[in-house]
Amino acid sequence: VQLQASGGGLVQTGGSLRLSCASSGRTFSSVGMGWFRQAPGKEREFVAAITSSGGNTFYADSVKGRFTISRDNAKNTVYLHMSSLKPEDTAVYYCAARSSGSFYQKGSYDYWGRGTLVTVSS
Repeated sequence: VQLQASGGGLVQTGGSLRLSCASSGRTFSSVGMGWFRQAPGKEREFVAAITSSGGNTFYADSVKGRFTISRDNAKNTVYLHMSSLKPEDTAVYYCAARSSGSFYQKGSYDYWGRGTLVTVSS
Protein backbone atom coordinates (compact mmCIF):
# COMPACT_ATOMS: atom_id res chain seq x y z
CA VAL A 1 0.00 0.00 0.00
CA GLN A 2 1.30 3.42 -0.94
CA LEU A 3 -0.22 6.58 0.45
CA GLN A 4 0.27 10.08 -0.91
CA ALA A 5 -0.96 13.07 1.04
CA SER A 6 -1.51 16.43 -0.61
CA GLY A 7 -3.31 19.72 -0.15
CA GLY A 8 -1.18 21.37 2.49
CA GLY A 9 -0.13 24.97 2.29
CA LEU A 10 -0.09 28.34 3.98
CA VAL A 11 -3.38 29.70 5.31
CA GLN A 12 -4.38 32.49 7.63
CA THR A 13 -5.97 31.96 11.02
CA GLY A 14 -9.62 31.13 10.56
CA GLY A 15 -9.10 29.78 7.08
CA SER A 16 -9.78 26.36 5.60
CA LEU A 17 -7.92 23.65 3.76
CA ARG A 18 -8.76 20.23 2.45
CA LEU A 19 -6.14 17.52 2.60
CA SER A 20 -6.33 14.46 0.40
CA CYS A 21 -4.66 11.09 0.72
CA ALA A 22 -4.66 8.80 -2.27
CA SER A 23 -4.00 5.11 -1.85
CA SER A 24 -2.64 2.74 -4.42
CA GLY A 25 -3.81 -0.33 -2.54
CA ARG A 26 -6.51 -2.57 -3.90
CA THR A 27 -7.86 -3.17 -0.40
CA PHE A 28 -8.47 0.49 0.44
CA SER A 29 -12.20 0.00 0.93
CA SER A 30 -11.57 -2.57 3.67
CA VAL A 31 -9.08 -0.50 5.65
CA GLY A 32 -9.63 2.08 8.35
CA MET A 33 -7.73 5.29 7.72
CA GLY A 34 -6.35 7.96 9.97
CA TRP A 35 -4.76 11.39 9.94
CA PHE A 36 -1.98 12.31 12.31
CA ARG A 37 0.13 15.42 12.61
CA GLN A 38 3.54 16.35 13.92
CA ALA A 39 4.55 19.86 14.87
CA PRO A 40 8.22 20.83 15.17
CA GLY A 41 9.71 19.42 18.33
CA LYS A 42 6.61 17.47 19.22
CA GLU A 43 5.49 13.90 18.93
CA ARG A 44 3.18 12.74 16.19
CA GLU A 45 -0.38 12.98 17.42
CA PHE A 46 -3.75 11.62 16.39
CA VAL A 47 -6.07 13.97 14.51
CA ALA A 48 -8.92 11.96 13.02
CA ALA A 49 -9.82 8.50 11.76
CA ILE A 50 -12.55 6.80 9.79
CA THR A 51 -13.69 3.20 9.51
CA SER A 52 -13.45 1.29 6.24
CA SER A 53 -17.06 1.97 5.28
CA GLY A 54 -16.98 5.56 6.47
CA GLY A 55 -19.74 4.84 8.92
CA ASN A 56 -17.79 5.86 12.00
CA THR A 57 -15.38 8.70 12.57
CA PHE A 58 -13.10 9.64 15.45
CA TYR A 59 -11.52 12.98 16.35
CA ALA A 60 -9.02 14.41 18.73
CA ASP A 61 -10.63 16.85 21.13
CA SER A 62 -8.45 19.64 19.78
CA VAL A 63 -10.01 19.43 16.31
CA LYS A 64 -13.53 18.26 17.08
CA GLY A 65 -16.08 20.55 15.45
CA ARG A 66 -13.49 22.10 13.14
CA PHE A 67 -12.14 19.15 11.15
CA THR A 68 -14.07 16.52 9.20
CA ILE A 69 -12.68 13.27 7.88
CA SER A 70 -14.33 11.56 4.95
CA ARG A 71 -13.50 9.01 2.31
CA ASP A 72 -14.40 8.07 -1.23
CA ASN A 73 -13.74 4.36 -1.67
CA ALA A 74 -14.40 4.58 -5.40
CA LYS A 75 -11.46 6.97 -5.66
CA ASN A 76 -9.28 5.25 -3.03
CA THR A 77 -9.00 8.59 -1.27
CA VAL A 78 -9.49 9.88 2.24
CA TYR A 79 -9.95 13.56 2.99
CA LEU A 80 -9.47 15.88 5.91
CA HIS A 81 -11.50 19.05 5.73
CA MET A 82 -10.03 21.61 8.09
CA SER A 83 -11.76 24.83 9.00
CA SER A 84 -11.36 27.58 11.60
CA LEU A 85 -7.67 26.88 11.49
CA LYS A 86 -5.44 28.08 14.30
CA PRO A 87 -1.69 28.63 14.47
CA GLU A 88 -1.44 25.58 16.74
CA ASP A 89 -2.71 23.45 13.84
CA THR A 90 0.59 24.11 12.07
CA ALA A 91 2.24 20.73 11.47
CA VAL A 92 3.10 18.10 8.94
CA TYR A 93 -0.02 16.03 8.39
CA TYR A 94 0.25 12.32 7.67
CA CYS A 95 -2.32 9.85 6.50
CA ALA A 96 -2.07 6.25 7.57
CA ALA A 97 -3.74 2.91 6.98
CA ARG A 98 -4.84 1.03 10.07
CA SER A 99 -4.00 -2.61 10.60
CA SER A 100 -5.63 -3.34 13.96
CA GLY A 101 -6.15 -1.88 17.37
CA SER A 102 -7.30 1.50 18.56
CA PHE A 103 -8.02 4.12 15.92
CA TYR A 104 -6.43 6.69 18.23
CA GLN A 105 -3.01 5.08 18.53
CA LYS A 106 -0.32 5.51 15.88
CA GLY A 107 0.89 1.99 16.64
CA SER A 108 -2.33 0.66 15.10
CA TYR A 109 -1.31 1.92 11.65
CA ASP A 110 1.18 0.10 9.49
CA TYR A 111 1.32 2.18 6.32
CA TRP A 112 2.11 5.88 6.30
CA GLY A 113 2.20 8.56 3.67
CA ARG A 114 5.02 11.09 3.40
CA GLY A 115 3.10 13.98 4.89
CA THR A 116 2.00 17.40 3.76
CA LEU A 117 2.85 20.63 5.54
CA VAL A 118 0.11 22.89 6.85
CA THR A 119 1.15 26.32 8.08
CA VAL A 120 -1.37 28.61 9.75
CA SER A 121 -0.25 32.20 10.08
CA SER A 122 -1.51 34.45 12.85
